Amino acid sequence: MKTTVGPDTVDVAKAVDTMLTEHDPRAFLSMAEFVEVLRQRTRTDRSDADLKALVTKKAALLDIVME
Repeated sequence: MKTTVGPDTVDVAKAVDTMLTEHDPRAFLSMAEFVEVLRQRTRTDRSDADLKALVTKKAALLDIVME
C-alpha cells in the first residue's frame, strides 16, 4: 500500500535512501547541500524543514551523522 502525502511524483524517501547509500554521506558538505541535491533530483515541493527531518531520520537508521 502506498500512501500519498503530497503532489510528489517521486518517492522522496526512497531517493534519500539511495543518496545515503550510493555515496559517502561525508561527500556532502552540509545538510543544506544534501537537501539542495535531493530537491534537484526529485523536484519536490516539500519544505526544507520536512526534507531535513526526513534525511535526519533516514540517516539515523543507517548510523550516519548528518550536520
